[in-house]
Amino acid sequence: MNQLLALARSMEQEAISGYVALAERMRAENRSDLADVFDALRQQEEQHLGNVDNWIGKTDTAAISPVELAEPLFDDEGAAFVAPELLNSYRAFSMAVRNEERAFVFWTYVAAHAPTPEIREAAERMAREELEHVATLRRERRRAFHDLRRSGGKRVRADIAALEQGLADRLRDRALRSSGDQAQQFLKLAEEARERSALILARPFRGVAALDGAPEGVEGRLVPLCEFLLDCYLALAGQQNDDDALLRAQTAAGAVITCLHAVRESQSESLA
Repeated sequence: MNQLLALARSMEQEAISGYVALAERMRAENRSDLADVFDALRQQEEQHLGNVDNWIGKTDTAAISPVELAEPLFDDEGAAFVAPELLNSYRAFSMAVRNEERAFVFWTYVAAHAPTPEIREAAERMAREELEHVATLRRERRRAFHDLRRSGGKRVRADIAALEQGLADRLRDRALRSSGDQAQQFLKLAEEARERSALILARPFRGVAALDGAPEGVEGRLVPLCEFLLDCYLALAGQQNDDDALLRAQTAAGAVITCLHAVRESQSESLA
């Protein structure tokens, strides 16, 4: 538990340092608008760090010693070097969203392989917090997108069961074009998407996920489809009145993040 809490603290501190560096660079480049965005992201991470510190203070563990991460988990995706003219608030929030999603995947992996119930419960708690961070940042990203477009995109009501079935079909297609462990992984993800679709038909959520706009051709492309589904589940989670429905929406959102991560990983490998 000591090591897990120390790791959580190091991850938050790494993100804070990354956003501080980006804010300083934007000020040096006379981009105070982006400096303000990175300052806001840094403040959010400081709140997350405060949550971890409060958790540490409530445990019976000894003093938490800093831990050095084996490899960086925070990725600025080139923002420290790219020309400031090519950056905007939407891209900044997109980077932050992907970092939070990676952190969520990390903690779910830790929970799945935890050696003790105590470690599993702690990792699951960290994963739930990261999922809340994902929801907050994705809302900010949507706001930034519409601030840029200024087009008042139409409201889209999502048929999540149909989208999940479409996701299952896309994942199965990807599995047929893959081999070995990767093919098995995509077949498993496809089956999970079909199960989520059937569950939604059997036990519909209260309310309807309605979002501002949808990616063009979302049904036919894996990453946009995962992104849109994730926004739908996060929106639905905010509408549920009972704990069971809220947990189902959050669990589905977590599963889609895992799927999104797998798709992106496979795309990165194909480009390597």
